[in-house]
Amino acid sequence: MELQIESAIELLLAAILTSLVWTSGAAESPPLVLGFNFKASPNPDVSHFQPLLNDSSGTYSLGFLRVNQDELSLSILHAASSVPLWSAAPTRPPRWASPAHLLFNGSLVLSDPHTGAYWSTHTTGSRVWLSNTSNLVIDDASAVLWQSFDFPSDTLVENQNFTTAMALISSNGLYSMRLGPDYMGLFARFSDSDQIYLKHTALQAKADVIPGRPIYMVLESDGYLGMYQNGSLPPVDVQSFNTFQQNVSGIRRVRIEPDGNLKGYYWTGSGWVLDYQAISEPCELPSACGSYGLCKPGKDCSCLDNRTVHSSGGCVPPHIKKSGNDFCGGYDNNRFGVLRRTGVELPYKELMGYRRTASFEECEGSCEGNCTCWGVAYSNSSGFCYMLDYPIETLVAVRDEGKLGYFKVREGAGKKRVGAWVGMGVGLLVGAVLALAGVVGLWWYKLRNRGVKGYGDDEGGVGVGPYKDLGAASFRSIQLCER
Repeated sequence: MELQIESAIELLLAAILTSLVWTSGAAESPPLVLGFNFKASPNPDVSHFQPLLNDSSGTYSLGFLRVNQDELSLSILHAASSVPLWSAAPTRPPRWASPAHLLFNGSLVLSDPHTGAYWSTHTTGSRVWLSNTSNLVIDDASAVLWQSFDFPSDTLVENQNFTTAMALISSNGLYSMRLGPDYMGLFARFSDSDQIYLKHTALQAKADVIPGRPIYMVLESDGYLGMYQNGSLPPVDVQSFNTFQQNVSGIRRVRIEPDGNLKGYYWTGSGWVLDYQAISEPCELPSACGSYGLCKPGKDCSCLDNRTVHSSGGCVPPHIKKSGNDFCGGYDNNRFGVLRRTGVELPYKELMGYRRTASFEECEGSCEGNCTCWGVAYSNSSGFCYMLDYPIETLVAVRDEGKLGYFKVREGAGKKRVGAWVGMGVGLLVGAVLALAGVVGLWWYKLRNRGVKGYGDDEGGVGVGPYKDLGAASFRSIQLCER
């Protein structure tokens, strides 16, 4: 009986401790399970990562990741390398400050009392735990209610099903990987619509794609990305890694990188080794040299205008890149310069729509008066005219002078506004000077007329005596001074 009482007390104490606010340093290691009423806030003394929950092997950890110095991300990290494998996608990033907190009340909720909820799982579970495959799970006594594997961020890990309802999105939000009916595609978000820049269609080498049946992708432990249809074995497509079918003991991951490439890695126990990349030639990346950049083989970057020095930020100031997605707005938005260049082409033109035109001039003319068009790329040999409906990104340098480009360059909105204010200021200054000159001139004119009239009245006998004499004397003294 006493043993039962002691066990009950221990369980009660464990439940109480689990429900208390947990912060880094409050215990030797984070718990393996988060119970109801768990709550944690960011520790101001933590500079990088504050762990809140570990998996049973200690390989992965869920916690607060400090990003951009003062922003908070709820993330799962590979503990040994501190590489994030998953991050929650809040409506906006919370600040790294004590009012922000993570709460489990059946749902896992990231919020603060002033702003409300930034992110929530919208569940009614009883516990939260982290699997030894890095999957964050919320369940109750009977079923899994939510798991992070269904909501990937920028990374796919081993044996995680990736479906047509999901997307891997790069950390900067510019690039994504998605599945189509029978292909894997990489997309760039340069405007309101996405531009595909890589398309890998299922080769159907070992199995046929059945129309109408959804496909999914899995990162296999044997070192390949396999594309499957529901219930299909073998895979309908295999993208092999460098270590395909080799005995690699470390875990694998695939990530959509901030430059738009899709890369695969495996863990050696001391570091991550690059094992696969969807795009091997740097100049084939969607924006290898930034906006209005020109990429030569080997990623030798320069600027399209041949005058601007290429820098890490590209070839145009940031305020020009962010001043609108087209030229259809007001007067400021409509103003643009023109840049023409030979020996250039788009890195992913095979995936773009085009029209045939008889000449480069006709191709150019179709863009010039179109307020949604940013430029065209033209081939003399084929007559293909490719129209760009987004701000110009990197083009590829080629030796064929018959590959031509016409590009619009938005005039700096900030520069024009400054110029307008300067012009207005100059105009007001000139107006004030002219007005002052007019007042002085009018005063001088009246003063002169008054003097002349007094002198004439003296001659005619009509003037008033004292004023008449003063005027005459004054007029004579002015004459003397002028001499």
